[in-house]
Amino acid sequence: MMIAGWVLPWFLAVIASFAVAGEVPPYAVARLPTPVFSEPEFPKLFGGSDGSTLVRDRCGQIRSLEFIAPAGSVFTVRGMVPRSSPAVWRVTTEEYPYPDRGGYFIDSRFLSPSPVKPPERVRNLPERGEVLRRLAASTGAPYVWGGNLRAGLPELLTLYPPTSPLSAGAGEAWSLAGLDCSGLLYEATGGVTPRNTSALIGYGRSVTVGGLDARGIAAVVRPLDLIVWSGHVMIVIDSGRLIESRLKCGDSGAGGVAVRPLGAALAEVMATRTPVNDYRERLPDGRKTFVVRRWYPE
Repeated sequence: MMIAGWVLPWFLAVIASFAVAGEVPPYAVARLPTPVFSEPEFPKLFGGSDGSTLVRDRCGQIRSLEFIAPAGSVFTVRGMVPRSSPAVWRVTTEEYPYPDRGGYFIDSRFLSPSPVKPPERVRNLPERGEVLRRLAASTGAPYVWGGNLRAGLPELLTLYPPTSPLSAGAGEAWSLAGLDCSGLLYEATGGVTPRNTSALIGYGRSVTVGGLDARGIAAVVRPLDLIVWSGHVMIVIDSGRLIESRLKCGDSGAGGVAVRPLGAALAEVMATRTPVNDYRERLPDGRKTFVVRRWYPE
């Protein structure tokens, strides 16, 4: 009780001092799940020219969304975007160790400032069965580039309110409700696994699949093994099925999270890619490759 009595006024004073000085704190913590973007013009993304349109590409995606940081994520604040309102901070974080020349950006209203570096978010890997249950529960979720929160962030409708009523289903899109391929795994593991496929290709240990056909690979994989290359990941459920979130650009209403027969999915992949044991391996004919990674502790 004595600690609470002085910590809260001190914390509020810290927030007030930054606001008055127009400065940014050296560190900040996500108060709730926090979208992280590669560009800072959030009002243009959420509203567009008419105030009620999401600015998306021809595939219906906001490509500047990098990921949604879990609550408790720690950020190093590198600066504030000039004349941004609300204040947009440029940040880095150990949660997303992927370099970007322009940096990453967050609406500061999602964050609690800190004058000292807080401890990193505690990451607890769920039991194998729980991860599989969460994966199965995501079936039918839409594909969202950078998405790793199936339910989305309804707070975005309050922070960036559309100027007119949205059409049916548009509120979910505005809330970034959905999952991309690695985001499907990231949410199911509580943010324990790497967020991008560029890291998943070396995550865990290699499963020896070089030289095997689709049937041979299906015989050696185990639940939660990853069939992965730089750009996409599929997650093995059991000896006959896998799950993935896939973007099908231009195919209205298609794509998203779906369970597929393992053999059929492998045959499709192997029509254009060759299994190898190490993704760094380069084939003489230049053919594209994929690997299988076993990451869940035995």
